[in-house]
Parts: sequence; structure tokens; C-alpha cells
Amino acid sequence: MKKILLVALLLPLCLHAQEYVDLIRIGYGQTFNNTYVDAPGNTFVKSFEADITLPVVLNEKHAFITGIAFSRNNLQLYPKTDADIFYFGVGKNNFASLYSTTLKLGLASAYNDVWSSTIVLLPKIASDYEKITGDDFYFGGLALLKYQKTENLKYRFGFYATSEAFGLFTTPIVGWYYLSPSTKFEMDMSLPIAADISYSFDTVSVGLDYFGIGRSFRLYGETETSQAYVDLSSLEFASYVQFNTLQKQVLLRAKFGYSSNNFEVYPDGETIDLGLSAFSFGDDRTQLNPDLNGGFFLKFEAIYRFSIASEENEENLPREDN
Repeated sequence: MKKILLVALLLPLCLHAQEYVDLIRIGYGQTFNNTYVDAPGNTFVKSFEADITLPVVLNEKHAFITGIAFSRNNLQLYPKTDADIFYFGVGKNNFASLYSTTLKLGLASAYNDVWSSTIVLLPKIASDYEKITGDDFYFGGLALLKYQKTENLKYRFGFYATSEAFGLFTTPIVGWYYLSPSTKFEMDMSLPIAADISYSFDTVSVGLDYFGIGRSFRLYGETETSQAYVDLSSLEFASYVQFNTLQKQVLLRAKFGYSSNNFEVYPDGETIDLGLSAFSFGDDRTQLNPDLNGGFFLKFEAIYRFSIASEENEENLPREDN
């Protein structure tokens, strides 16, 4: 089997076309200070993410993709008041925790040395997890078509869509993956969702990355049924220093950046007609809390990476038969 087929089969659902698979990724971060727009007070946002991807090779052309992703965001959705007021079951003086658990089920296929694809279903449960009902289940999916232009350059084209509490969210995906012949400079672009540019000094790498996507979480608080939901618009820009350990299989990354994440609360039942990338169509909802101003954040990530290196660049790794 040719090396390019092995690469395509082992690639995970995420938006990468590079010659490695991030099997485990864990991150923890916190903003320093987020003030409210046109309202007194401030808060901070704590975030935790864990992602596991397990590709299983079925044959020389197909691989089954499975895994799970979990996230938690903790913040005050409302400015503090003199009294502990509850609005739709959510204490205005309390920090709210917003959870999301996503199952990953998909298929990666290689058609020849040039074309390959990845199709993944992304069902999830997202709420404050005070209660879990059928309304907390959402269904999404990702489809990518990848074209190997040269040995060092691969293009990707795709589409991402998911149901949310606010309605349907969709976005096209256009990007590329480039690795310089020296393997030191790397570009991994999947616009408008993610971008990563880095330069490696062997044991240490430096880089810039971006991530932006829309999500939602139902709010229960102390009520039996959900009466409101959070619409999260996420935009994060960061620089990072990465320490490459254990033959670059374990990566320890420290990130510093700016986040414009906004957690907007709306009554249940108020939706938009369509969310397309950064645009919302048919949005006449009534927001229940003030917007958050952006803020700087610090984040730490640990990654376990399985490398699928070419024979020419990684002669110390086990070889695959051509």
C-alpha cells in the first residue's frame, strides 16, 4: 500500500490533512477579565476541553473514525446585583457551567494517490447538565474532500453543519496544509473555522493559531424545564510556545491570546432562520443579558500525537511496505 493511502486512512475527523493524528488533546484556559457592554461589573471565563480520536483501519482504502470530545465553560452570564436574583432559573450572582459532549462517528476514505475524503457524524448533548432531556440533543456533521497537490501541499474543501438551540448553523470550509521541505515551517488552514501557523526549532516550536465557531447550551438552573439557552460565538486568536517531548509524540503547549467569545442568553423558542459562518439570517431574538467585551487569556494544552512520517524524513520509525 502506498504511503499516501495510509496517511489518508489514519487522519481523524478534525480539520487536518497533515501526516499525524492527534489521538488525545487536553486543554485548560482562563481569561483575565471580561467586562460587560453597557453594564457595570466583570467576569472571567474558565474553559476545559478534552478530545479523544480513535481511527480503526478497515482495509487499504477505508478507516472507521470514532472518538469523543468534551468541553466545559464557566462564567457569570449576568452582572452581579445586590440581591441573588434568579432569572429563568439561573442565579444572576452565580457562575454558570456550560457543558458539551460530542460523539464522533465517521469514515475516512482514500480513492487514489491524489483524492481522499472524511465524513463524520457529530451528535452531541449540550446544556448546563442540571437536567438532561431530549431537547439537549443536537445533530451535526462534517464532510471534507482533500486533494494532494504536491508532496508538501494538500488542499481541502468541505462543509460543516449542526442543529443548535438557536437553529441551524452551517459553514463552508476551504483550506490547505503545507509542510516545508525542511519540515520546520507548517501551515494548517481550515477557514473560517481554524488556522495554525508554526515554526519548529526541533524540541521547541512557536506558532500562531485561530479558532472560531458557534455553539449553544440549554439552561435549566433550578427549573424542571429549560426556559432559556446560551448562544456562544467563539473567536480566539493566540500565539504559543510548544515543547516537543518523547520524539515529538507528547506536545506541551502554552498559549497567550485574545478571545472575543460572547455568551448571549435568549428565551427558549426564539431562533434564527439560518446561521451561515459569521452571518445570521432572520434574527429578531430578544437578548436577556449584556454582551461581554473581549479579553486576554492564558491556556495550556497537552497533546498525544501519532506521527505518520515519510520514510525519507523519519528513517528511525518503522517502515510501511510500498
